[in-house]
Amino acid sequence: MNANLNLLSPYKLGNLELSNRIVMAPLTRARAGVERIPNALMVEYYVQRASAGLIISEATNISEQGAGWGETPGIHNDEQVKNWRMITDAVRANGGKIFLQLWHTGRASHPDFQPNGNLPVSASAIQPKGEIHTPMGKKAYVTPRALEIDEIPGIVRDYAQATRRAREAGFDGVEIHAANGYLIDQFLRDGSNQRNDAYGGSVENRARFLLEVTEAVVNAWSNDRVGVRLSPTNPYNDMRDSNPIATFTYAAEALNQFGLVYLHVLEALPGHFLAAAEGDRVSPYLRQAFKGTFMVNGGYDKELGDNAIASGEADLVAYGIPFIANPDLPERFAKNASLNEPDPTTFYAPGAKGYTDYPTLKQLAGVRA
Repeated sequence: MNANLNLLSPYKLGNLELSNRIVMAPLTRARAGVERIPNALMVEYYVQRASAGLIISEATNISEQGAGWGETPGIHNDEQVKNWRMITDAVRANGGKIFLQLWHTGRASHPDFQPNGNLPVSASAIQPKGEIHTPMGKKAYVTPRALEIDEIPGIVRDYAQATRRAREAGFDGVEIHAANGYLIDQFLRDGSNQRNDAYGGSVENRARFLLEVTEAVVNAWSNDRVGVRLSPTNPYNDMRDSNPIATFTYAAEALNQFGLVYLHVLEALPGHFLAAAEGDRVSPYLRQAFKGTFMVNGGYDKELGDNAIASGEADLVAYGIPFIANPDLPERFAKNASLNEPDPTTFYAPGAKGYTDYPTLKQLAGVRA
């Protein structure tokens, strides 16, 4: 226990000096348009939140095949790189640090998003329950196509190429999205992976894709510029695992070989909208297993975040919805100020409403004055 440390304490993350330990979690906001190209509205949104110790960008498609949400940005063509550069330059000019989150949705997609209307791909041909919002309306998820073993290296290369493009676009690093029921998570958890080859069965095999992607991403840039996000108990996208402690402890220990700049774990606290899973929390096991910087996310307020830092539960705490509604979240925490209420109806709606129009404390003071 170190009572002198809290969310507002500075932190050295690799070679980056963070002004505080409050991280803006990756937040899908669907404002990139049908061309999936970052734009001026997104510049404003990220700049407003540059006081975070670190911003992790919204999940960003590494390829056309990786897409599974409407109007989410990509990092797979030159125009996207050029426009992301507007954002990274502006964030840096305002004292911020920003990582890009690398995303392949896997089976959590639909032929309406896929080139030539192809089936989405996954570890196994298992249809997730539920529905997806496609450009043609709300539809049931389809049964994906299991990736052939000789296709997997090509997707690993897509992650590496996206990493090189992120570096070119001026990001401070990248986060590998291995959480929330997307492609890497689909390989990792046994509820979605029923393969009987080198990528299925044992936890060592199920973690193979994650480790290959991580090695390729580190080699494409540098280990002190790469983090990984996991979500051991998140049921989102119809996900489950028969033994999350064993699966994810193995993954965390195996990731140590790369000397990553951080491990980011999403695990809901009691009362969080994702609903805390039954049984033991997995995060403490991962904190013990992983030898580097440890970041937590999943329903922390200021008090819980301060306690997580002081107790050593985590080095950094990521905040999602609080950053949507409070662009100046670190200042509000510093002043113990009240928080704006978020409007969930505008989380994924087009335009500035609910995106760049939440007031800061300074703006509210001006209104009162």
